[in-house]
Amino acid sequence: MSLRKIFNEARLMLLGIVIFIWTLIPIYHLFVMSITPRVETFAGALWPSRPTLENYETVVKQGHYYLEHFWQQLWNSAFVAVMVCAITLAIASTATFAISRLRVRGGRLVSNMALATYLIPPAFLAIPMYKVMGVYGLLNTQWSLILTMVTFASPYAIWVLKQYADKLPYELDEAARIDGASPLQIFRLIYLPLMAPSLVAIGTYALLLAWNEYLYAFLLLSADKDITLAVALGHFLTTDDAPFNVLMATGAVYALPPAAIYYVFRRYMVSGLTAGAVKS
Repeated sequence: MSLRKIFNEARLMLLGIVIFIWTLIPIYHLFVMSITPRVETFAGALWPSRPTLENYETVVKQGHYYLEHFWQQLWNSAFVAVMVCAITLAIASTATFAISRLRVRGGRLVSNMALATYLIPPAFLAIPMYKVMGVYGLLNTQWSLILTMVTFASPYAIWVLKQYADKLPYELDEAARIDGASPLQIFRLIYLPLMAPSLVAIGTYALLLAWNEYLYAFLLLSADKDITLAVALGHFLTTDDAPFNVLMATGAVYALPPAAIYYVFRRYMVSGLTAGAVKS
């Protein structure tokens, strides 16, 4: 190995270490503040003199008036995220099967136009989306948030799955048709198993997108028992004397499910989301 190559690798490794540490700093401070007694909240210490788990106990027992519906709101977040994941996968998988495998007329145009919808920032569509949900009587229901997030997740999901589906050998479909398989059987027995890596990656993407959504959850939901936990966390900042230690403990608990999901499916994420990025 040449000296120049060693130097380049060392430089990249050093840059990676710096970025890694920079990324961990907010997470470290979140955890430290979550185990800090309230009297030491603004002490500025790198580690509390008396670490405590009382803040987590307050969260679990709903011991603060901002946490009165904590478990219900956590369930709301989970329900919305899972439904967005399921509906997005259903729409994207069937759409890409029709476009890539059944080769319907105009399918590629639909795929490209779906991705073009991201030219408009989602925040610009907040008022029109609010109006649409009001017209259809869905305001202040969780389905308004679910359908909104499906709207934003589906175009990217269709585009990514299409790139992956185009790489599958079309001869498999032809062989199945010769054996008498219907399009539905091809979809269920051939297409879905081969698409599993990208389906897992896209499902994880859609789930995390819905789990972390704040703007539309705040806009479309109002009742404390209906809002997601992301919106409930924002309520802590509406007072001048916010219990930041309890807020950080709640945030740490809220971050555990997506972290666990990403850790379980991490090996699918890179291969699934980058499928078709390089054409042979």
